[in-house]
Amino acid sequence: MKMETQNLQVVRLHENPHYLKACCELINDEWPRSETARMMSLQASCNHLPTSLILIDDMKRLLGHCKLTAIPSIPESCFIETVVISKSMRGKRLGSYLMRQVEEYCKNILKLKMLHLSTKGQENFYAKLGYENCAPVSIYGVRSFNSVPTISDKIPNQVPVINNIVEGAPPPPPPPMPKPETMVNNTLKSTKTFMFKYL
Repeated sequence: MKMETQNLQVVRLHENPHYLKACCELINDEWPRSETARMMSLQASCNHLPTSLILIDDMKRLLGHCKLTAIPSIPESCFIETVVISKSMRGKRLGSYLMRQVEEYCKNILKLKMLHLSTKGQENFYAKLGYENCAPVSIYGVRSFNSVPTISDKIPNQVPVINNIVEGAPPPPPPPMPKPETMVNNTLKSTKTFMFKYL
């Protein structure tokens, strides 16, 4: 069943702080964490990054949430995390609607060229939205070991980039997927799938 999308709105959480508590409960219902830590994360939302976007309906009910975080090594992208739809509202294509709105926000407001995310169990959902598997990216530190070279990289003693990068061209694709290590000491190693999409 599809929900009427004209009654839906995606807004910034920090401009609608009265949704903070409900948002905290929505996310913790899916991924339990201390309320204090969750609230601190949500209260960090701002016009740049990190930004929490929420999905509300015409009755001002909170239906979903998505957080956007900077990727220091890939300034042309951001990391989409904590994507969640209220359990009572699932199966109505709200997740797809939220993701399309998030992509528009990232392209038109944040002026990004690509998006990254990680998932465990929702690979097919994101693949249908055009996301492809890629190597892991880090949202921490200045530069990760497997980071993607970018147009703005100016790191001393760095090995020169072999391929030509034309100013204004889209960013280079993510590095190839690392060889999967499924067995470690005869136990299954569970890892998230990292995915990306050009805008």
